[in-house]
Amino acid sequence: MLVSLLGIVIFLLVLALFGLLLAWAADFFKVEGNPLAEQINAILPQTQCGQCHFPGCRPYAEAIAAGEAPINQCPPGGQDGVKALAELLGVEEIPLNAAHGEVKAAPEVAKIIETDCIGCTLCIQACPVDAILGSPKHMHTVITDECTGCELCIAPCPVDCIIMVEQPKKITEWVMPIPDKIPLRREASRA
Repeated sequence: MLVSLLGIVIFLLVLALFGLLLAWAADFFKVEGNPLAEQINAILPQTQCGQCHFPGCRPYAEAIAAGEAPINQCPPGGQDGVKALAELLGVEEIPLNAAHGEVKAAPEVAKIIETDCIGCTLCIQACPVDAILGSPKHMHTVITDECTGCELCIAPCPVDCIIMVEQPKKITEWVMPIPDKIPLRREASRA
């Protein structure tokens, strides 16, 4: 009994020693990121759409920080994003490069026409933010709160059941429309 208890205590001490060694190694060998790339990445819209010809917003931010990419390749960020990047970097604001896509008037999200979906899962594989939910040979649906509107799911769909629709307003953004004139019951009964 005492021997097994002593074995457990020694095992726990060895685990604690390895944990401390790992914590020290993580701190000692920590690689510092480029703080400018972090600031640029914070400005980018995080759609991970690839329209800038980089695999996501982080690689594009690193390329901008290294001076390897211009600041006008992000259509989801729009001209406001280009302006913010120009202010951060202290360079002249340039117009958005139309070769990378166009700025949408209103934010859009993907919508799957579920009656047409065959469950091929190609859209799930194409989505960079995992906003599509489904399984093989069953219909899929889009989680609108997660969808960034990058349109990468449209091309792989073999039955063209994915369309882009205006992003629905959240309950915190909704405002009840005020009608021009609401007839009162008394006025309606008098007439």
